[in-house]
Amino acid sequence: MDSTPKPLLPGSDRALVVGARPVGAVDDAEPIEITLVLRRRAEIPIDLVEGLETITPEELADRYGADPADVDLVLRTAEQHGLRVTEANPAARRVRIAGTYGELRAVVEPQSLEWVESPDPHTGAPVRHRHRGGSLRIIADWQHAVVGVLGLDDRPQARSHLRRHAKSAAATSYTPPDLATVYRFPQGTDGTGQTLAILELGGGFTQRDLDQYFAGLSITPAPSVVAAGVDGGANTPQGDPNSADGEVLLDIEVAGALASGAHQIVYFAPNTDQGFVDALTTAVHATPTPAAVSISWGSNEDSWTAQGRNAFNQGLSDAAALGVTVCVAAGDNGSGDGATDGTAHTDFPASSPYALACGGTRLDADPTTGTVASETVWNSNGAGTGGGVSDVFPLPAWQKGVGVPPGSTGVTGRGVPDVAAVADPATGYQVFVDGQRQVIGGTSAVAPLWAALTCRLVQALGHRLGLLQPLLYPGAAPGTTGPGFRDITKGGNGAYKAAPGWDACTGLGVPDGTALLNHLKSGTTTFFLAERPPGNCRPAPAFTAQRRARFDFPER
Repeated sequence: MDSTPKPLLPGSDRALVVGARPVGAVDDAEPIEITLVLRRRAEIPIDLVEGLETITPEELADRYGADPADVDLVLRTAEQHGLRVTEANPAARRVRIAGTYGELRAVVEPQSLEWVESPDPHTGAPVRHRHRGGSLRIIADWQHAVVGVLGLDDRPQARSHLRRHAKSAAATSYTPPDLATVYRFPQGTDGTGQTLAILELGGGFTQRDLDQYFAGLSITPAPSVVAAGVDGGANTPQGDPNSADGEVLLDIEVAGALASGAHQIVYFAPNTDQGFVDALTTAVHATPTPAAVSISWGSNEDSWTAQGRNAFNQGLSDAAALGVTVCVAAGDNGSGDGATDGTAHTDFPASSPYALACGGTRLDADPTTGTVASETVWNSNGAGTGGGVSDVFPLPAWQKGVGVPPGSTGVTGRGVPDVAAVADPATGYQVFVDGQRQVIGGTSAVAPLWAALTCRLVQALGHRLGLLQPLLYPGAAPGTTGPGFRDITKGGNGAYKAAPGWDACTGLGVPDGTALLNHLKSGTTTFFLAERPPGNCRPAPAFTAQRRARFDFPER
């Protein structure tokens, strides 16, 4: 037997969960299924990720998916070691293999792996899971082809960014159609012809709840909603309105009431880094390609391994190249994002430059007329909108010049959020969960609101938008927000305060959907009316120069 140490897998180092209680060793006979993330055959050009042009799934797979030689190598090697290949997806650069822990150790070796109990970040209840520390080593044959191994450690990775209204407190609440009036969603649109994907890491829904909710809003026919399972996840309603069902139904009902013509696919996956990454890449690479993806789950950037964060981030860049807008809740724990070290943190995946990060406000408005009495940063009762400066991702080109401050490390990174809408549960959303009417808030509600708005914008424009930020930030500067937004200038989330222009509480502000549509029409018509050769995904040189001038894109 070869005693040569296996090569280390870069980025695989994993910290131990503080306070985890050991409950036993992982037996060699334990069945485990892992996801291998393969390298790209070529990096996606930044202009394709950040620009208006998109490519087809087939083009993405052929140019930027996994190299067939790498896939063949991994499949052959896995089978040689007695492992079962359960999935091979070159477009998503994902191979899933299964075997016993003893068999898997022939190709992937953790520094340590044991069973522990630790608090679920979503519910706080103790959860038994596999738990590893330190780095991974992989078989030498894979050291260039495999860039990530997910699934040995199956600790809960994320929490939902949902906050329930305390019944004892007086509250103002809104139906989603009320908010369509307040935020001036474009009339004559309902998302018809678009697909809206939602990622969920627990809970479920019943058609009975959806039928009753949408009928109560006089939305007929009810929106089309189907469930899809990833990595063994499934639509599993708990029958408890205080369970993860609340997150699931909030997302579906907000998205469905605001974009009733869009077809929803709800992807259920285990709450692990493996499940979260696989759910994203499954949704993004689905047929038909969705116009928008809504994500209401996340966790502190530091709670991710570099390999897991990179795999998710690359899935988001795939989405942008395909024309998918991914809307992500920015978090509900203020500028600290639930960390206990007293410093500011941002939540991932909202902190990715390829996600539209969605912050939260407190709203006092007349839903009949849409007149707003006041709208401020949400920060009340120990909760508040996430927002800040990433310690991981650098400042994107499109965010330069808007006044993003240095982060906790003194470096100016990607600023969060980009956009906002009401999130305070005391001025929250009227929903229906497990047979009960509830008022729910949190930035969880903002992500599906923006995903629904995206579907309506795409319907009106006649083309998908992909990464929205390069279209949203032009015209923004310190003291001035971009067109299509109503600026939020009062309040704070802890370390950061609202101010005119972009800020790390509510980003550019809340939408004026009609004005935003008019802005997007003026900014994208030139490209989409230009004649393009069949199958050519690149813009004409004249457009490239024009777009860079208009959006202040640097030459690359």
